[in-house]
Amino acid sequence: MTNTGIMYLVNCILYINNRLKMKRFILLTGLVLIGISGFCQTKSEKQEAYNKAKQAVELMDNGNYDMSIQLLEEATKLDPTNFIYPYEIGYALILKKKYKKATKYFEKVVKMEGSDDQSYQMLGNAYSMGGNKEKAIDAYNRGLKKYPNSGRLYLEIGNVHQDDWNKALEYYEKGVQVDPTYPSNYYWLAKIFCNSTEEIWGMFYGEMFMNIERNSKRTEEISQLLFDTYKSEIQFTSDTTKSVSFSQNNVIDITAKKPTLPYSMIYETGLMIAVSDVNSITLKTLHKIRSQHTNFYFDQKFNDSYPNVVFDWHKTLIQKEMFECYNYWLMMKGAPDEFDEWIGTNQEKFESFINWFSENPMPIDNEKSFHRLNF
Repeated sequence: MTNTGIMYLVNCILYINNRLKMKRFILLTGLVLIGISGFCQTKSEKQEAYNKAKQAVELMDNGNYDMSIQLLEEATKLDPTNFIYPYEIGYALILKKKYKKATKYFEKVVKMEGSDDQSYQMLGNAYSMGGNKEKAIDAYNRGLKKYPNSGRLYLEIGNVHQDDWNKALEYYEKGVQVDPTYPSNYYWLAKIFCNSTEEIWGMFYGEMFMNIERNSKRTEEISQLLFDTYKSEIQFTSDTTKSVSFSQNNVIDITAKKPTLPYSMIYETGLMIAVSDVNSITLKTLHKIRSQHTNFYFDQKFNDSYPNVVFDWHKTLIQKEMFECYNYWLMMKGAPDEFDEWIGTNQEKFESFINWFSENPMPIDNEKSFHRLNF
């Protein structure tokens, strides 16, 4: 199989639909959609509404927003209790940049049976894109009162505050805390921290992101970011002099009853030991570094005091002899030529890993999650 064929296999097996900021409800199969409304309309009316909406979505996808809206209005009259039709009208109006008009539809949608946090997200987005920051935040907060564990709503509040990264960071991290399987908060946290003096947290958040959203343009971006951050923060000034710098927070509180090492010191110490016998950063040496780093973490029993789902995952992969393939997958975009050369002699092994990985994702839930403030 060619390298192109390998990447096609990766894309097919690992495909996870990248959810855009502006969300859409995909129309369900006719019978399911017809059945979710009340019983005041006949089945034929609901079927007709569904058929019109299906045609409307096709028109919308082709840029014919006005005709799409007209059909959706007709569908709404036929099945007025179905929130999906006014939702799609609001979405079409956003595409037309008629933000104020879109908010009127989404304000109705959030009050309808069947709508969820995604409806509040779109309502807030319409206000935000229309330049009304205060009403956008109010919409997201209204949604959070109803859906307190919505990662997407914390994401959007963070996005509104991107002129103040510290404030945005608070909301992204809260989103990770309450909704650990929602990817977009990890994405922004990785970008923020990897472009700060506290890259350590960007490395963890970035890897978490890639395990949740495996096949998107953002995945490629974070893959390169992880590789580039390793390369910039591990320095080889001579054959015998090396340094690592993933955090400036290396202060020990000696006044505490039980002084503890900052987590960054544990992380950097393990890395220093791991880089002791390498002289450059490549995919090959990063596999070696990350393997030794993980072994150090468990050999020193830091996992007892600082359980870390990322290191747990590394240990699992090492035990299953899949860590090399995982590391090449994780950071392939940082060194694409090296990855292509490696895959040329490891094709079968990599295919086997991809098949296993698609069925055995990194365990992430409310009990097994990563959050900076736990360290």
